[in-house]
Amino acid sequence: MLDLTRKAILTSVGLGLIARDKLDELVQKIREENKLTEEESRKLAQELLDQSDEARKNLEEEVKKTVGDALKRLDIPSRKDFEDLKARIEKLEDQMNTEENAD
Repeated sequence: MLDLTRKAILTSVGLGLIARDKLDELVQKIREENKLTEEESRKLAQELLDQSDEARKNLEEEVKKTVGDALKRLDIPSRKDFEDLKARIEKLEDQMNTEENAD
């Protein structure tokens, strides 16, 4: 499950990089074929970037949810669970040190 998630992330990152690298080339081709103005092609490029960013964000959220669900099923504590437990231990240690110093 984690390997599949990792592959999905790497694929999306790769697609995002390819999309950004090839976007100008694609927009130029569309501009020439459809006789778009400079302003229309800039607007198209921005729309494509916005859609790409939105798709990336949606994928990231889905991956987070999937990984979180998998960790819960495996009963693996999250970073927050770990940090909360660490804070509780530190608080107890402080209380014990305070009580020892008071004696």
